Amino acid sequence: MTVPAAFEFYPGTVPLLISMPHSGTYVPSDLLTRFTESARQVPDTDWHIPRLYECARTLGASVLAATYSRFVVDQNRPPDNSSLYPGQSVTGLCPVDMFDDAPIYQPGQEPDEREVAQRRETIWLPYHQKLEEELTRLLALHGRVVLWDAHSIRSVVPRFFEGRLPDLNFGTANGQSCDPALSERLMKTALANQDYSSVLNGRFKGGYITRHYGRPEQNIHAVQLEMAQCCYMQEQWPFAYNEEAAGRIQPLIEALLRDALAFATQA
Repeated sequence: MTVPAAFEFYPGTVPLLISMPHSGTYVPSDLLTRFTESARQVPDTDWHIPRLYECARTLGASVLAATYSRFVVDQNRPPDNSSLYPGQSVTGLCPVDMFDDAPIYQPGQEPDEREVAQRRETIWLPYHQKLEEELTRLLALHGRVVLWDAHSIRSVVPRFFEGRLPDLNFGTANGQSCDPALSERLMKTALANQDYSSVLNGRFKGGYITRHYGRPEQNIHAVQLEMAQCCYMQEQWPFAYNEEAAGRIQPLIEALLRDALAFATQA
């Protein structure tokens, strides 16, 4: 079987880059045999994100999507595996447990430090090199760029938060990763739509990508959107795409991306 590249990439023409670090589902066969039966379903995937964001390419945005499952290596974690939320439960660079705290690996099959380093070098690093390269290209062409980190998660995950998650969870590293004018504009659009609940810098404040690449002082503005999966899909196996539900929220996604693009192109 041909081993895929670490990512799929579509270059755009406007100053907007959509990153999809958790949309991948590929797990090498030799690694899959080490997984538990439930982990082989890769349940913590940000399912169907490229399909949900199909308007991105129509808008002219660049799109960078991971191909490997986050169970192999998590593109939205720091390379040194430091915690994004000190004192709170988190999953790591090469996670060993799932969102429900169940193990990913069969006993004694967890990756050692050498294996983690190898995955970081061959899968994590190429994604980030491409991300940095595209941000540099877009910044040189346009003078300002918005990085949109697209995510989704089950609406109820007791390990990380109590109760049901709001539908739209925007993260800007507590205002550090983008100009406040951008987040204010996005929240105005989101809150105007009464069909979906929204929050800014709630439980999800943006992961490594948002925090590391968001450099508003250099005209690179990063925003993470963590969407509750019940808005567009079946949250349990087989994780089916809900065409009707997705069709209802896609106009809002497009409106938000247009807001980001308008911010990036304003004088």
